Amino acid sequence: MKNEQNGILVTSHQLEVIKSMESFVDRHLSSLLKPVEESWQPTDFLPDLTRDDWREQVGDFRTRTKDLTDEVLVVLVGDMITEEALPTYQTWLNRLQGLGDPTGSSEVPWARWSRGWTAEENRHGDLLNKYLYLSGRVDMRSIETTIHHLINNGFDPQTGDDPYLGFVYTSFQERATKISHRNVGVLAKQSGEDRLHKICGMIAGDEARHEKAYKLFMSRVFEIDPSGAVVAFAKMMKAKITMPAVLMDNEKDTNLYTKFSRVAQKAGVYTAHDYADIIEDLVAEWKVAGLGGLTDAAAKGQEYLCGLAERYQRLAERVKFSGAEKFSWIYNREIALAPVAAVPE
Repeated sequence: MKNEQNGILVTSHQLEVIKSMESFVDRHLSSLLKPVEESWQPTDFLPDLTRDDWREQVGDFRTRTKDLTDEVLVVLVGDMITEEALPTYQTWLNRLQGLGDPTGSSEVPWARWSRGWTAEENRHGDLLNKYLYLSGRVDMRSIETTIHHLINNGFDPQTGDDPYLGFVYTSFQERATKISHRNVGVLAKQSGEDRLHKICGMIAGDEARHEKAYKLFMSRVFEIDPSGAVVAFAKMMKAKITMPAVLMDNEKDTNLYTKFSRVAQKAGVYTAHDYADIIEDLVAEWKVAGLGGLTDAAAKGQEYLCGLAERYQRLAERVKFSGAEKFSWIYNREIALAPVAAVPE
């Protein structure tokens, strides 16, 4: 039996592998998702408007944000918008064959993971949205319009409904998101905004756990079906990892994601070097170089993957920027671009 979507075939063998992993996922859920009662919530980091001194709290909050640069604000807004498109991501995750939630409240391990992951991720956009709103530093209506467009435009990571491709994509993307949030936090601290530094660190910590989960799921696929796993990994990398917010735009700016990406690279928040580093990390994590007994197609994929990070590092060395970009998010102020500089730890 084969299911096909967008030219991507999902075989009955793949579905058997995913089904066989249910007990494995069930055993690991408690370490991959935090209990709700032990989890942070957005209000833990925001002014308490029920207190008599709420005005003073808000004033202090706004004072702390005044030294954030436009560059930091833009990458923070872009990261927040990415998080706010969560409905699209859960819809995609539930489309992957064998990973769906057939009733909406199913106790199947895959469904419990999907809902738990979504619940944890939901806090990220909520907190960053409220943070930016209370800062008074950005045009929230422009930002809200971008979020509206992004969810309306959708999201296609080129995985079809293939669960193997889905695990490769999420393993990569969760690490990329972790890097971006972490580095925004570093820049916030450099601007003297320790609260935002802590917020970004907490979000990055969630992303790190989610990265661990998806890498673990794919590691299990590599154990059960190494040839199928290598072929999927190579296919996903040849398709290239499409960032979740690539379709962001607004009425007057359909090139918005490219502009945001250029600023993020210029700031060292997420760069072409990071892309190459993630490939290298995944190749090592899944021990691709040492796999034997592969099919011919998988052996070709193995060779391709083992040299891919170096190829991207060479390409990253050629990345240069010039000119400037304007963003409606910050009232059309202009950000000058320059060569990428790494964010220090």
